[in-house]
Amino acid sequence: MKNTRFIVLSVILLMFGIGVGAVTAQQTSDSLAAANNVYVSNVSFDPGTFFTDDTGTVMVYVTNSNPDTSVVVNHATFGDKNILLTSTPYDSSANIGPLQTQPFTFSVVATAQDGTYFPTFSLSFVQANSLYYRATAEVDNTPLELTVVEKPDAFTQGKKKTISLQVANPRKNDVRNVVLDVSGAGITASPARIFIGNLAAGTKIPVNFTVSPDQESHLVMTVTYNNGNNPHTVTMNLPIIFGIDKLQADPVVSNVQVTSSGGIYHITGDVNNAGLETANTVTVTSLPPAIPQDPYKTYVVGALKPDDFGSFEVTFSANGTPIIPLQLSFKDTNGNQYSTVQDVTITASPTTSQNNSGSNLLFPIIAIVIVIGACIGGWYFYVRRNKK
Repeated sequence: MKNTRFIVLSVILLMFGIGVGAVTAQQTSDSLAAANNVYVSNVSFDPGTFFTDDTGTVMVYVTNSNPDTSVVVNHATFGDKNILLTSTPYDSSANIGPLQTQPFTFSVVATAQDGTYFPTFSLSFVQANSLYYRATAEVDNTPLELTVVEKPDAFTQGKKKTISLQVANPRKNDVRNVVLDVSGAGITASPARIFIGNLAAGTKIPVNFTVSPDQESHLVMTVTYNNGNNPHTVTMNLPIIFGIDKLQADPVVSNVQVTSSGGIYHITGDVNNAGLETANTVTVTSLPPAIPQDPYKTYVVGALKPDDFGSFEVTFSANGTPIIPLQLSFKDTNGNQYSTVQDVTITASPTTSQNNSGSNLLFPIIAIVIVIGACIGGWYFYVRRNKK
């Protein structure tokens, strides 16, 4: 009897084990099938492209495409010898529900030189095989580029000049917090610090500023920016050398004419701009020993473009001085004041009114001469006739 019971119990246990094993096998099969529908749907890097030794963040998005089955994962990690993992791998279990996407975030550092690398993401499932995915990471040490677009041909001590700069981003990713700093020994820059902000990949932006040098020096232009959270710097030096700017405006006085009346001299002429830039607020006036007089103490010609000209008039008294200086002043586009002086020889040239007065006196004189001549001729004729 005891043997019979033992046999029956053994059969029941065997059948139960077989059933449990069948259920477990079915569950394993279901888990494997569910895991096959889990995939990496996206990978994003910040920064998008690394400099060597840049740190960054990787976001790996895992999607469960099963419509009614959850999957359980218990380990996730990322990286290789070129893109090193610096954060702790995921070691706790996580459930990814049906049709849900689970992000996994890792901190990494790029230790490789320029090139394209393929760090691996791995994800372990409960009751299923692991998922492996090779991401694509790029390391590029190309910095931002600074280009001087326009600058003066030469600088003048104490004079303000404009410099046009271009900041370009030749990288494949955006950079943030771009700032331009301008400095130099004996140089006053305005503005000295320019916040540019974000600069998208493959774009450029113009930046203008002015400098006023007190001495010959080097202008230092420094651009700082963030690639992700990593600070980077690029610098350009520009020599500041004093000299004559061959491009600046060059007003010249010509066609000068001098007349006088009642001790007041009147000078007229033209101002021609022989330079390559516009001369603004051109004025002409006389300097001592001349004493400016109304109505044209100072004559405002206005703005003269290159190869343009304008007329002027100045009036003054000179107290017998044979030569007086004329001052020609103008401003450039930055508001710098320039002046040149040209000596003019003055003579007591009669004015038009004086010429007319002389002409009016000439007619009576001629008439008198004619009358006298007629009288002499008549007397001569009378004398010769009486002798006969």
